Amino acid sequence: MKTEMTHWERIRAAIESKEVDRLPVSMWRHFFDKEWSAESLAEAMLAFQKRFDWDFMKVNPRASYHVEDWGVKMRHTGDAEPELIQAPVKAPEDWSRFKKLDINRGVLKEQLSALEIIRRDLKGDVPFIMTVFTPLSIAARLAGSEQTFLHDLRVHTHKVKQALDVITETFIDFSYACFERGASGLFLATTAWATTERLSEKEYAAFARPYDLRLLNALPKAEFNVLHVCREHNLLRAVSDYPVHAFSWDARGKGNPGLAEGKAMVGGRTVIGGIAHDEGLTVASAAQLKAEVKGMRIAMGDKGWILGPGCTFPPKTPEANLRAIREAVEADAR
Repeated sequence: MKTEMTHWERIRAAIESKEVDRLPVSMWRHFFDKEWSAESLAEAMLAFQKRFDWDFMKVNPRASYHVEDWGVKMRHTGDAEPELIQAPVKAPEDWSRFKKLDINRGVLKEQLSALEIIRRDLKGDVPFIMTVFTPLSIAARLAGSEQTFLHDLRVHTHKVKQALDVITETFIDFSYACFERGASGLFLATTAWATTERLSEKEYAAFARPYDLRLLNALPKAEFNVLHVCREHNLLRAVSDYPVHAFSWDARGKGNPGLAEGKAMVGGRTVIGGIAHDEGLTVASAAQLKAEVKGMRIAMGDKGWILGPGCTFPPKTPEANLRAIREAVEADAR
């Protein structure tokens, strides 16, 4: 019989590819109606953690928090995905007008306050990591559409790079502040941009990589930084040398490496994923999900990886399915 590990012991063992008492697991989703204040965001995150006892918490704030202090405005209605109603970039010249933000004001301060509440409640027992988008991903949200941003990035590169410098410096400061408030690391997400559906590998190396690495290399020492490489046909290989502890992606996505292939691609470092994050999760039966987890454990073993979704999963997912995933890692664990 294996000695039961704490959440921290299990995550540290996974990062170091050591034996665990059971496979670590975490799932994450938006609570759209709760994301608009520090208190309600923290409350939603903590309630979700207490229901399922995940091995780490991925703090899942509203996706627009990075850019609201620069003038992005959203319309939110109930528990539905917010809608963009105003973007500050209306002409190429606007890229040169952004200034570094004071992280102790506005929406960024609100997010830091949420982390303080989460830290007080978790009392160090559960690792929690803050979602931060890569600088290129943040810049894209300042434009009215991905198409507009992509045009400006390719045609008005110098102007966009001025904004990228400001964004990177702002989020270096913000990331430091997250660690000061107890975050165990960052969940650094590439959103729509580390995929050949948007950029070539050469373009990603020119437009994104320098800013990603400037941010990562400026961070203080952390225990659990995760790079999340979004979308299908992703560029995991192009970012496989990034200085993080774990890599997350949709291992089921078209054109993406599977878990084992991706683990080899990132030099054997820890990988997170394996669970569908789309309709496949919402319509699956509990028995089907348990069988899928069992199959992955047979293929991967229980060392050096963490079970999780390929990306944020739909709020309509039945809680019975989440319970099945949680129970699946307990099966035959000891």
